[in-house]
Amino acid sequence: MGAIRLARVHDPRAEGTGRRFLVERLWPRGVRRDDLPLDGWPKDVAPSTELRRWFGHDPQRWAEFRRRYLAELEASPEAVRPLLDAAHAGDVTLLYSARDREHNSALVLRDHLLARLAENSSTNDDRF
Repeated sequence: MGAIRLARVHDPRAEGTGRRFLVERLWPRGVRRDDLPLDGWPKDVAPSTELRRWFGHDPQRWAEFRRRYLAELEASPEAVRPLLDAAHAGDVTLLYSARDREHNSALVLRDHLLARLAENSSTNDDRF
C-alpha cells in the first residue's frame, strides 16, 4: 500500500508523487488542461454541487461539511474504488484547487480513503 498525498493544482509538481488524480467536480480556474498531467479525474468522488455551494469554503462550516461529505462518500462506495485500487498499488496524489490547505474536500477524501484501506488490511479482505 502506498502513501496518499495532497497537493494544490497550482503547486509545483514534486518528483515521486505516484499516480495523480484531480478530485474536484469542476476544472480548476487558471489551469490549462495540458499543464496538469493526470492519471484520472474521478469527478464523482468530489462533494456534490449542493454541498460544495453550501460550504463555500467557510471554516465555520467545516465540521458539518466534513460530516455531510463523509456521508456522501459512504453512500457511493464504487466512486472511490479507482482511488482505493491506485492507493493499494502504490503512491497516490490527490490534487485540489482550494486555497485553504486546512479546510478542503481533499483532506476529507484522504481520511476516508485511509480509513477504508485500514479496514481492508485489518480484515485481510480484498474488497474495499
